[in-house]
Amino acid sequence: MDGNRGVLSRIRHFVFCFRKFTTLRGNASAMAAPVSAALLLGLLVLPVFGQVPDGYVGGVARESASGKPVAEVRIVAHNVDKGTDLFTVTDSAGMYKFTNLEPGRYDVAATKSGFHKASTTVDVEGKHRTRVDLPLEADATPANADVPPTITKSNAEPLSDRERQLLERVDRLETRLAAMEAKDAAQTSVNAKRDLAAQPLNASLNSSVGATPAELAAPQQTTTAASAATPNPASPAAAPAPAPAPALPQGLEPNQPTPGVDNFTPFAYGDFSWLNGTGRGTPAFDTKFFTPEIRFDTNYIMSNHHPHDHSLGGSTESFRSGEVQIEQASFGGDFHWNNVRGRVLTMFGEFATTTPRNDASAGVGQWDLNNAYRYFSEAWGGYHFNVNHGLNVDAGIFVSYIGLFSYYNFDNWTYQPSFVSSNTPWFFNGVRIQWFPTNKLKIEPWFINGWQSYAKFNSRPGLGGQILWRPAEWISLVFNNYGMGTDTLNNPNVSRIHTDDSIEVRYFNRPDSPGLSKMAFSFTGDLGCQYGGGASCFKNTANALRSSFAGWMLYNRFWFDKDKHAITLGGGTMDNPSGYLTLLPPINAANAVTGSPYFTENFGQPFKMWDATITYNYMPKTWLTWWAEIGYRHSDQPYWTGRNGITPPGGNTGSPANYVCTNGTSSSALPSNGPSSPTGFTPSGNGFLVDNTGGAVASACTATFGSGFTAWFPDLVKNQGAASVGVMVRF
Repeated sequence: MDGNRGVLSRIRHFVFCFRKFTTLRGNASAMAAPVSAALLLGLLVLPVFGQVPDGYVGGVARESASGKPVAEVRIVAHNVDKGTDLFTVTDSAGMYKFTNLEPGRYDVAATKSGFHKASTTVDVEGKHRTRVDLPLEADATPANADVPPTITKSNAEPLSDRERQLLERVDRLETRLAAMEAKDAAQTSVNAKRDLAAQPLNASLNSSVGATPAELAAPQQTTTAASAATPNPASPAAAPAPAPAPALPQGLEPNQPTPGVDNFTPFAYGDFSWLNGTGRGTPAFDTKFFTPEIRFDTNYIMSNHHPHDHSLGGSTESFRSGEVQIEQASFGGDFHWNNVRGRVLTMFGEFATTTPRNDASAGVGQWDLNNAYRYFSEAWGGYHFNVNHGLNVDAGIFVSYIGLFSYYNFDNWTYQPSFVSSNTPWFFNGVRIQWFPTNKLKIEPWFINGWQSYAKFNSRPGLGGQILWRPAEWISLVFNNYGMGTDTLNNPNVSRIHTDDSIEVRYFNRPDSPGLSKMAFSFTGDLGCQYGGGASCFKNTANALRSSFAGWMLYNRFWFDKDKHAITLGGGTMDNPSGYLTLLPPINAANAVTGSPYFTENFGQPFKMWDATITYNYMPKTWLTWWAEIGYRHSDQPYWTGRNGITPPGGNTGSPANYVCTNGTSSSALPSNGPSSPTGFTPSGNGFLVDNTGGAVASACTATFGSGFTAWFPDLVKNQGAASVGVMVRF
């Protein structure tokens, strides 16, 4: 690549010299042909020696009024000391770059039809990146800025036909060189570059004006003034130049990072990888069309109760005890081309089962949406409008920001977050609009089917939105709100509102320190309730029972040894009368649609919980995290899995909505006691203690199967301790 750049530099120098030469007075017309041919020949036959300069100038051309990037702007970098010029054209994002510049002073100018010329002067140093953004002011009477000026001799002496032919070929050569400079080194094979640098490129005044770029690069016969007067005898045909290696399609070209500080892209002005819920590092591979993403999350979790069925409940992150399990295996990425955008990320592993089972909306109507969507955590498409600092309109399944923590554990400070995060939505299905009025502020309204739901529970959709403000690199504030949704299955009169607000502060930062390198905290507070249809936000009344949610969580993280190690301390609490955000334990394979008679969540029923964790992360690479965690969780109701587990004898049996006898038979399979039976072996919805009044359910099991059998009940306890380790990978 360096050799090829040397050749390009020499061609540029020839072009400059030839254009200057054609303006000389006197006998310029007679001398132009032989001297220009000799210049070009001598320029290219010399081998490239020495170190290639490596200064860098790049930036973005934008409309000065709107800040919108401008494509196809002609950029000229003029070396003031040597009088040489380099040319390039901005891409679709308004970006340009000049690499391997000789150190010195440069005039950088931008021209395009419809705009006034913009220029500035910069000093370029070796091994140094210089950012130069060029604001373009619209011209009410645009000049033909993109058309090169006509070159004529002094004293109005016309150019000869041969000179005109050569100038036209030089113009085409300039266009080709600009395109070559815009390509990455990966687009041209090493052999093609070596051939181009080693072989002389001869200029012929007898060539046809319509010569192709391939003909320009091929060896040709040299024509001098003497040879023009005396024809040369026929010479052997030159060997054809080797065909260049096929270039990558434009969409597969790698994206070039913006030089310097990016003050246009939202939140790109600083490093926010320290935030809780935000992935660290940059993509391992990126192109103009597609940015891939791959995630793996494997854990080993051990409950202090050692349940014999290895099943855990009450969490959206911890599911099995005493086993190595793959929680997440995801493949996908982001698509982006000409402002059209989309994202898909598959979801395999435990998440593919544990997330859909918490959505009761699939119980409305047909088509089994839980199975239709279970293998996608994100799947949406949309369009980016060049408004302010960006305006995105997307539709599909996208991640929820309620609860601060990311859906993906790799991005979080802890593996098991507190209830404010674990019990609130991980995704929405609908439409979102992301508006960035500045590079530090996002305003994002949502029009969605419901509260973490693939479908609508009832007749009304959910409305919500987020305001994200990051005024400085050390602080982030986020405000999420949700309302209007009727998210209670089979009760269309119950409406839900919720607010979730967080602040994150980095209060110590020495990233190169081998000791303590960073400290930060995050605090999140949530309030919400349900009202109507028998629910009340504030208190129990004669016609309605309290159904509300209040919770908070606080975490503090310490980084060490240049951010390779981290320790996080924290926890939180939750008060959720009626339990509408309390996760249903998977008793006998129960889910949000079936419910469970062993664990009711009725209006007014109290649920209070708190937890605490200490987490250690080892992050030797940006795409790798080893972790270990110890946590404790407590509930005022029997909730966590005890030693005897939550699976009936012999495994799951019958409908999860029915009781089970100790012989593993569902209560729905028992002989009916007739209409006088107090329960009819059909749960009343008031819980096992009410239905088993006087031993009704237990007695029925004994009467049917013998004295050795009674009603089965899951082993639920009020506390749980857990020790966990794992590894997470993200590319």
